[in-house]
Amino acid sequence: MSSSAKKSLQPGEEYILLGFGRGLWMEMFPFVMFLVIYIITMLGNTILVLIIGTDSQLHTPMYFFLMNLSLLDLGNSSSIAPRAMVSFLSGSKAISYNGCATQFFFVTFFLTTEGFLLAAMVYNRYSAIRNPLHYPITMSKWVCIWLVVGSYICGCANSMVQTGFTFMLLFCGSNEMDHFFCDGPPLISLSCSDTFVNNFVMFTVCGLIIVSTALVTLVSYVYIISTILRIHSAEGRHRAFSTCTSHLVAVTLFYVSTALMYAQPTRLAFLYPRKVVSVFYTLFAPMLNPFIYSLRNKDVKDALRRTMSKKCLKK
Repeated sequence: MSSSAKKSLQPGEEYILLGFGRGLWMEMFPFVMFLVIYIITMLGNTILVLIIGTDSQLHTPMYFFLMNLSLLDLGNSSSIAPRAMVSFLSGSKAISYNGCATQFFFVTFFLTTEGFLLAAMVYNRYSAIRNPLHYPITMSKWVCIWLVVGSYICGCANSMVQTGFTFMLLFCGSNEMDHFFCDGPPLISLSCSDTFVNNFVMFTVCGLIIVSTALVTLVSYVYIISTILRIHSAEGRHRAFSTCTSHLVAVTLFYVSTALMYAQPTRLAFLYPRKVVSVFYTLFAPMLNPFIYSLRNKDVKDALRRTMSKKCLKK
């Protein structure tokens, strides 16, 4: 097709999100599933934020990071699930150019920030277990603040780069996107212009972020496990392994699913169902995080009891 026939979607024009297909079953089942997941996500993360924010005994580095993780999970889920559910229920699958760009920006921002924050949380756990005597200095208030602020800055920078490069593409064919939200790989696949630079930027930048943060996690856990194995008390080893295992499950779920989506060339999309993979890091991970980090956490349970007791006394 000649360059004169090419055009780029402009504000006011629309993309069509195909979702999981048309038909009662292909629309009602995802709607019910997304609704249940979203309600659980909102309740779990909101309760965790409120408990950590109001209970002074939880004002520690670990819970400071955990509160920010819950805030990111709330934002990530809210940038995808409500719009997808409206699409499933109403049958209207169109999303405006500006709406698509906005959604893509925020999804990228929340995911990137969470990747860096998870690495910071592992480093915090490493510092607490490996060097407990120096922990108050290593993870001081300002160190924690700068780690969180740095995560947000990196997330914003990557989302600006990815959004800028993606929405500079030209589109001259179908505007139907085989996905349930605006994301990089399906957007790039719609373009009729040369997407080498876009694929290179997404693969390189996202791959570098995922590999670097995952490497920090891996190295930290090697030291953490080696330290735990030297604990003489069987009960102490069991408690430490239990805590670390829950965190390891969360970070593995996040890094593996995002790597399959963003750290692979777009032309390899046919090798696995990307829509299904994206459900794990956009919906399941935010839903599971509050339970993984707090369900077996005595401090959080005690804080919840204290909060409930205060409310009962007020009545």
